[in-house]
Parts: sequence; C-alpha cells; structure tokens
Amino acid sequence: MADALAWLAGIDWGAVLQIIMIDILLGGDNAVVIALACRNLPARHRMLGIFWGSFAAIALRVVLIFFAVSLLELPTLKIVGGVLLVWIGVKLILPPSDEGHHVGVATSDRLWGAVKTIIIADFVMSLDNVIAIAGAAEQAAPTQRLGLIVFGLLVSVPFIVFGSQLVLKMIDRFPSIVLFGGAVLGWIAGELVVGDALVNAHLPDHPAIVYGASALGAALVLGIGKGLERRRAGRNT
Repeated sequence: MADALAWLAGIDWGAVLQIIMIDILLGGDNAVVIALACRNLPARHRMLGIFWGSFAAIALRVVLIFFAVSLLELPTLKIVGGVLLVWIGVKLILPPSDEGHHVGVATSDRLWGAVKTIIIADFVMSLDNVIAIAGAAEQAAPTQRLGLIVFGLLVSVPFIVFGSQLVLKMIDRFPSIVLFGGAVLGWIAGELVVGDALVNAHLPDHPAIVYGASALGAALVLGIGKGLERRRAGRNT
C-alpha cells in the first residue's frame, strides 16, 4: 500500500492533466471519423467497429508518440516542435471554416474495412496530437514519460468515443475552454524551445526564464489566433 501511494505521489499529475486536455480538445475529429467510417455497418457490428477502430487508433498513436518523444531529445527538434505547437494552438483557437473536414472519409459495410479506414484517417490526422502530447510529457521525468502518455490516452478514450458531443456542447457554451487549451499549447511550446540544447546552452539556469518563455508562448498563440480570427471576420463582412 505504501509503495502504491509513493508511486502515485511521484507521478507528474500536471502532465497527465495536460495530456488528457490536449487529447480531448484535439481529438474531436477522431470521434467524427469513427462515426462516419462505421455508419454503414450492420447495427450488430457498429459497437465492434467503434471499439476496434478506437483501440487500433490509440495503439497507433502510442507508437507515433514514442518516436516523437525520442526525436525531441535531438538538438533543434524541440525548437521545431515548439513552433509547430504554436501553429497547432492557433489552429485550435480559430473557428472552423465552412468546408467539411471529413467529406472524403470512406465508409464500409464490412467491419474490418471500417476499422482500416479509421486507422488510415487517424494516422493522417495524428500529427497535432502527437506533437502536443509529446511536448506535454517533456516536463515529466524521462522514466515516466511513456507511461504518462499511455495513461493519459487511455483516460481520454471514453471522452473521445462517447463524450465528444458533450465536450462540443461545453465548448459552444464556454468558448474560453478553447482559448485556455490554445494557451496551454503555447505554454508547452515555450517550455520546449527554452529546453532545447541549442537554446539552453546560451541561457542562465533560472526558473524565471522558463516561466517567461512559457508565458510568451501562451500570449503568442492567443494574440495570433485572435488576430487571424478578426482578419477572417473582416473578410466575411
């Protein structure tokens, strides 16, 4: 019992919460893809298609994130990851365009055909999730990172598969959730950039540097996102 409590106390719960939040905010597309891919299945096969499609998509994402976490150890790649996270955060803040996101998702009346469609679509759409979750895991101890990622993904699965509509309604009612999520991605981006070996070698070792860079990243995402939103609104008027 004492060992279990010590293990729980050693987990970076901040990283876990960030991973869950990121996967919920960026994972709404997955629920839509799963629904589209399975809609032509016989009723008795739909739950199986959802289950196996979700399982395969999460397993694929764990593999991709494992490689992403390993690659972030190389010099300059954290800078690249930070820049990509700023872009992902801005994309999250911007309202969706009128064009359909999933028009090209193929459907199938066969179970494994639907599962294959889900896996292919998830592979194509996983870049933002993979980079964001790998960045969030960076703040944890190296020995915890993969375990935290797997745990965070598993916890978020019910939200993605069964709770996507609820999450979307909450976002519609409380738009600040999306803004907060974008700021979190910007915060992680700042941490990644100053944590890169190329940058870190030229900066003093002080927590204020990390906090300042993180706050700058969050402000950058919010500023660019809201600026582009106003520009888009001006074009439509």
